[in-house]
Amino acid sequence: MDKLLYVAMSGASQNEMAQRAHANNLANVSTSGFRKDFEQARSMQVFGDTHPSRVYAMSERPGTDFTPAALQETGRDLDVAIEGNGMIAVQAPDGSEAYVRTASLQIDALGQLRTSSGFPVIGNGGPIAVPPQAKIAIGQDGTISIQALGESPRVLAEVDRIKLVNPDVKQMEKGTDGLIHTKNQQPAAADAGVRVVSGFVESSNVNAAEEMTSVLALARQFELHIKMMRTAEDNSTAMAKVLQS
Repeated sequence: MDKLLYVAMSGASQNEMAQRAHANNLANVSTSGFRKDFEQARSMQVFGDTHPSRVYAMSERPGTDFTPAALQETGRDLDVAIEGNGMIAVQAPDGSEAYVRTASLQIDALGQLRTSSGFPVIGNGGPIAVPPQAKIAIGQDGTISIQALGESPRVLAEVDRIKLVNPDVKQMEKGTDGLIHTKNQQPAAADAGVRVVSGFVESSNVNAAEEMTSVLALARQFELHIKMMRTAEDNSTAMAKVLQS
């Protein structure tokens, strides 16, 4: 059978993978702090018994878009977002250090400070534990202060400080857990220059119109690949009739 069929089939398969990447971006257009995945296609030559004049299409995700997005005001004291460049350190499920750009924090039954997804927030000495309190506040430098139960509103106690980092985004990658990791798996150094704002969350940096346009374009390409497969089948059928005559 003509190799055209296999080339077209490869293109359709890779085109479907590209659609998944854009569909995932589109599905997270309203997810706070979501970073868009890039997607690109490149050609791979077909080597064999003949001259490599044909190419396969290959879809790949070369990286993540770390462009900051707009901040949305919530008024909630435990909603924090990075102002400018930087990230918030959290503990990944495997115990390693990972990073997020924004978080809707909450205090669990054991007093541990976690993100809305359940990841512990890292402070100066590891995951942050918050004592029982009447009020909690987070400063621009990540300092966590509380008004202890029974204390005057004027008496605030400093509990810990959120670890804030500002690594080179070229050395960062987004993992399958949705968190940002260093490529060398080593914790990034704390940066005192990073600032957070309380009462805000960062929106997703996905452009819905752009992603929808990409999905529609890929759908059209998929149709063309299917048409090529049908053409290859028709050519094979016609050649078989010629040989039979």
